[in-house]
Amino acid sequence: MKAANDNLNDELIGRTREVWQPRLGRDLSRDQAKQIASSVTGFFAVLAEWSRADMPYPANDNGGGTTFDDEGVRDDR
Repeated sequence: MKAANDNLNDELIGRTREVWQPRLGRDLSRDQAKQIASSVTGFFAVLAEWSRADMPYPANDNGGGTTFDDEGVRDDR
């Protein structure tokens, strides 16, 4: 019996092949589709991480450790 996660993975691989095969102009193996899905997921994970890193700290954050100089540059100590 297949786990629910396996079904989601099968759907993801199938959808990845459906989207990317026409763009690449060739058939994709299951392993190639898995690699594409992994790469795209990793790409968006990096973008999300960068987005979180660029978010300013709230004015009422009492965590301490971060100060700003006169030009608004953060100084993490």
